[in-house]
Amino acid sequence: MAGGYKYFEKIEKNAVLLGVGIAVMVSLGGLAEVTPLFMRAQAVEAPAHIKPYDPLRLIGKDIYVRDGCYLCHTQMIRAQRFEVQRYGPYSTAEESVYDRPHQWGSKRTGPDLARVGGKYSDEWHRLHLLDPRQVVPESNMPAYRWLAERRLDAADVQARMRVLQFLGDPYTDEEIAAAPDALEGHTEMDALIAYLQGLGTTRPPAGASEVVGSGQ
Repeated sequence: MAGGYKYFEKIEKNAVLLGVGIAVMVSLGGLAEVTPLFMRAQAVEAPAHIKPYDPLRLIGKDIYVRDGCYLCHTQMIRAQRFEVQRYGPYSTAEESVYDRPHQWGSKRTGPDLARVGGKYSDEWHRLHLLDPRQVVPESNMPAYRWLAERRLDAADVQARMRVLQFLGDPYTDEEIAAAPDALEGHTEMDALIAYLQGLGTTRPPAGASEVVGSGQ
């Protein structure tokens, strides 16, 4: 034992060797944790009832990301009692299979939006985006009035759909060609509202009994 300890002592007293050893072990530990999760994520497939975003919702999602909505709102309901009682059924990976990037996270200045689709009318969302305090007096959310003035770029949406098609999203050439007609006359605000109104609609509503965690 005394002879073997000499090797450990040599490492402990040499900052370079110790640093290299720590880096190697941390890397191996990280790979052991991340690799199974990565492989599992690659195996997630979209259920038959979940389709890629239509052109209007697709550009709405990109506006949501562009304007930083994700900085205050998550789209991830955890499998805990207090979460599902407040927001609805917990989130599953299949629901976000067409999201690049996905909107899961833990930072909530505002409420989670995973099940907001259909909860309010289009007009409510419009008023909320124009002046949040009209409908939620205590809100600290900024207004997004300019969205009502900006028209959509059909060519840009088609380019995005082609890239997503290349990445594996099942868009057809006919759907891409029809995108300009789907966006005709719409504004960025229309697109964002369409995106919000679709959130959570791919999964049937369920009661708070759909709980895995105890909330502890």
